[in-house]
Amino acid sequence: MTESIGTDSANPLKLVCPKEGYEDILSEPALDFLQALCTEFSSRIEDLLADRIVRQAEFDKGELPDFLEETKKIRDGSWKVSKVPEILQDRRVEITGPVDRKMIINALNSGAKVYMADFEDSSSPTWSAMMDGQVNLKDATSGTIEFTNEIGKKYQLADRTATLIVRPRGLHLKEKGFLADGSPVPAALIDFGLFFFHNGRKMYEANKGPFFYLPKLEGYHEARLWNDVFIFAQNWCDIPQGTLKATVLIETIPAVFQMNEILWELREHVAGLNCGRWDYIFSFIKCFRNNADFVLPDRKSIGMDVHFLDSYSKLLVQTCHKRGAHAMGGMAAQIPIKDDQVAHQSAIEKVRKDKEREALNGHDGTWVAHPGLIPVAMEIFEKQLPGLNQIDKVHDGLEIKQEDLLAVPEGEKTLDGFRTNISAALRYIEEWLRGVGCVPLNHLMEDAATAEISRAQIWQWVHHSQEFSGSHEKITLELFKEELRSELEAVEREFTSDALSVRKFSEAAKLLSDLVEDRQLAPFLTLEAYHLI
Repeated sequence: MTESIGTDSANPLKLVCPKEGYEDILSEPALDFLQALCTEFSSRIEDLLADRIVRQAEFDKGELPDFLEETKKIRDGSWKVSKVPEILQDRRVEITGPVDRKMIINALNSGAKVYMADFEDSSSPTWSAMMDGQVNLKDATSGTIEFTNEIGKKYQLADRTATLIVRPRGLHLKEKGFLADGSPVPAALIDFGLFFFHNGRKMYEANKGPFFYLPKLEGYHEARLWNDVFIFAQNWCDIPQGTLKATVLIETIPAVFQMNEILWELREHVAGLNCGRWDYIFSFIKCFRNNADFVLPDRKSIGMDVHFLDSYSKLLVQTCHKRGAHAMGGMAAQIPIKDDQVAHQSAIEKVRKDKEREALNGHDGTWVAHPGLIPVAMEIFEKQLPGLNQIDKVHDGLEIKQEDLLAVPEGEKTLDGFRTNISAALRYIEEWLRGVGCVPLNHLMEDAATAEISRAQIWQWVHHSQEFSGSHEKITLELFKEELRSELEAVEREFTSDALSVRKFSEAAKLLSDLVEDRQLAPFLTLEAYHLI
């Protein structure tokens, strides 16, 4: 099925996936809006992606990111962003998750202050998942969302719910359900456009938004693009300028050097910045993929207490509070361990220490991946914060330099860490290929960001001929293949033949092998995997 959406453009948008079941979401007025968004902004997005390639080539040659001289006046200025709406003043604990129907209800009812509905890293972008997500969120904003499971248990919204924020996919991702001039269009415009068109005015009239999280920005020019998208969208839907507010995830190395500039570009439409810690670690590997001086130790040893991440956290707080914006902490990926109380208490203690560090650093709130972590995170932030936030806490004497943000942590490289990365990457990719984007593995909630760390670290250790700590054993491509075979054998022992027949471990193993064998680290796992779903 191919359906032309608009004829008023030289490159009309074409719908090439089923509209059946989504007639309301894909209404003619909504499709007209998508057509307008893609016509106005697709080429600009492609230019920005081309700029990323140029910047990565500079890093590959050994150049290092730094604070920009041409924007020094912005960093030194005394300006502030526009006022944060009342409903977003209290963000002490935010829960995140995919946009399936039951998850949305449970997250909104969870007791968290905010729920981030995620079209990106915790979702596998199948057509049905993305469109069902739009249907579910439209019902949620109307207050009519309900769900009944297979045994008849009914889920519906409580009287008081979390504030909804939506995260569209990143600028680098495509949506192959729509084509323009024969090519898939930016997925970010589809996710943002459909949600905003159907819910923007409704949320504005209820003083509940609309609010968004913006992922994986690499600099202020990309923030400027989003600001223009917001202006265009508010004009189209006749909503006052400045109504829409976004929180930007600082989860790339280039972006951490441009936080003031990002806030400046979005100053009428920004509520804060967030430490997207897992993608940030991945970005550290990716940006310096050719530089053997930036090889990281075992993933489990890279906590927020290491210098480059602690510096990143403190600089984000200082920058946000200087500008009157919220500084949000990062994700606690731990999940409750029901069958082992000792391990459970150990995991909770890790969460506690992590959230105490964030609160003391000055963050106004934090993220959790599981409702079971909300009480411990809330307790810490309620104890530390004098009110709903601590925006008034400004680190005037703090000076974070380039070398602080690029300090490589010390730590061991172990065979156990290598095997854990292989297992996590393989199993996450397999689930993702079957349409699952948020996967509990080894008592952690893995998403695309954590899987990116695992597969990128395997590549980094192999291609820079690292040795395991305490030995002279080289980490080679042959060793990777041997360990991958061992993991596949473990999978065969774990599942019955019938269960394996509907799984996609072979495809996942081939994709992981291709990614590790490639002489150049692929920019994004999900870009390489998208054609397989």
